[in-house]
Amino acid sequence: MTHLFINIKELIQVREASVKKVSGKEMNILPTIKNAFLIIKNGLIFDFGKMSNLEEYSFDKKTDCTGKMILPAWCDSHTHIVYAGNREQEFVDRINGLSYEEIANNGGGILNSTEKIKATSEENLYNESAKRLEEVIALGTGAIEIKSGYGLTVSSELKMLRVIKKLKENYDIPIKATFLGAHAIPTEFKNNKQEYLNLIIDEMLPEIAKENLADFIDIFCEVGYFTVDDTDKILTAGKKYGLTPKTHVNQFNSIGGIDISIKHKALTVDHLEVLSDYDLEALKVSETMPVALPSCSYFLSIPYAPVRKLIDNGLAIALASDYNPGSSPSGNMNFVVATACIKMKMTPNEAINAATINGAHAMNLNEEMGSITKGKLANFFITKEIPSYNVIPYNFGNNQIQSVYIKGKKV
Repeated sequence: MTHLFINIKELIQVREASVKKVSGKEMNILPTIKNAFLIIKNGLIFDFGKMSNLEEYSFDKKTDCTGKMILPAWCDSHTHIVYAGNREQEFVDRINGLSYEEIANNGGGILNSTEKIKATSEENLYNESAKRLEEVIALGTGAIEIKSGYGLTVSSELKMLRVIKKLKENYDIPIKATFLGAHAIPTEFKNNKQEYLNLIIDEMLPEIAKENLADFIDIFCEVGYFTVDDTDKILTAGKKYGLTPKTHVNQFNSIGGIDISIKHKALTVDHLEVLSDYDLEALKVSETMPVALPSCSYFLSIPYAPVRKLIDNGLAIALASDYNPGSSPSGNMNFVVATACIKMKMTPNEAINAATINGAHAMNLNEEMGSITKGKLANFFITKEIPSYNVIPYNFGNNQIQSVYIKGKKV
């Protein structure tokens, strides 16, 4: 099946060769072709260029994109979309003055979601999660990472990861699974955290490896959750089973999570709402990439990650939604890009790079996703008729996407 798209007003994020990531000043460079064509063949990007260079060729289908633009699909590298029910009451509690920590201490937060997971069948959990996945695909997401972490028991963590595996099998977009057993300390282990860490290492990890249920391992390194020493233990154990480290760090406090993540060659460090000068210097000499989660800051009314400072110091940044029921109940990457521009002072070029090519890097998907490059998956979206791609973050309340294609098929 060969599909030709013609008269594209602007073809965005065009890369002749696959690029690992873009950093610093390069993040403000977004290669495009105006008045372009794009050819999709058997689910992959086959060719592209200026309309003036389009040669005669036989196509199965042709689509005229006059006045419209094409962007590679968003790559959302940090989500928790496999969850049960919601936590809308906590939303009201925060409006009434309770803090994130106070809600958690009252049995809310992650432990609230844990109870809902226990009470939900695997089938119902899958159906709820599949609906969310379909919603974000319709909003332009073409690759996604999904974490466990609301189980916190052997059976419930495995339930979540099996649901993620089933989503992988039933949907065409690349899906990466992250084991986040160290997301919170279960109530029954409140006074014996070490015993819970042993449960993760001795029982959960071997079973996850046996069933091949995860690509990454993650931990919430934060005051009241897990320490730097805990992070060292969990990442060490995960690497023995071939799981690449990613970490939740510096959401509320800087306690050394970035250092230990870099020591373990973590692919990403996510959140970074609090960042010390020491953390910044450590990141500058590492390959670990920061991931900012602006929707979480927006929803919780907490500081935004200092991405301007990170980029100006030569670092690469990825943007992700943090889609979860408690602190970011939305997977709309268009809003993420807009919020990054409005609240974090990223340029549209930087934000689009962070949500495409760098987002792909944050999931080890560089060769498949993130840019309009020959041989990559034909996961992209066509905008409505818009004057420029700057309208996507500028007109943040409106959906500028007309249609989404996954592996060359309209969804």
